[in-house]
Amino acid sequence: MSTKWLEWAQRIQSLSQAGLAYSKNVYDLERFEELRDISVEILKEHTELEMEKIKDLFANDTGYQTPKLDIRGAVFKDGKILMVHEKIDDCWSLPGGFCDIGLSPAENIVKEIKEESGFNVVPVKLLAVLDMKKHPHPPHAFHYYKIFIQCEIVGGNAANGVETQDVEFFEEGKLPPLSINRNTESQIQLLFDFWRDPGKVAVFD
Repeated sequence: MSTKWLEWAQRIQSLSQAGLAYSKNVYDLERFEELRDISVEILKEHTELEMEKIKDLFANDTGYQTPKLDIRGAVFKDGKILMVHEKIDDCWSLPGGFCDIGLSPAENIVKEIKEESGFNVVPVKLLAVLDMKKHPHPPHAFHYYKIFIQCEIVGGNAANGVETQDVEFFEEGKLPPLSINRNTESQIQLLFDFWRDPGKVAVFD
């Protein structure tokens, strides 16, 4: 299914948000508000979401719009990769989430892995920075970059978090049902490539 409408809505939203952030003329501000309303209407036309919900999620940012960051940890043990069972969709993902303000990528992934899996880790290598739009994820209203960092366990024990209901290590080729909003099979295969080849250079889109 074509998602050209989503790309148009994202571009209109981004341009209108920048205009609202930097314009001073009251008439220009009105025009940019109207453009943002159009981007919301496009989403409403193509989704089942209510108008107010779309405004809250899609048209509530201020300032110049940039891609959002999602960080995921690659933790290996005995040739298996650590995954957590998400409550929100009953599928599995690499531990991680949105980057928090005030924390570096390394600090973020340490926090996320502890909260979601119970393990204490240290980051050891940046593996990949991927553009979500270039991979087989479902369409999203926002533009995301995904950061993958390899980590090593230094303590702790497997424990469920607030958003997770199970913690396990999986072999390549024997992955559970994946939360494809968060990670794809091809991305996890890429991470196993790094495990097999420690000298592999980080990749990016």
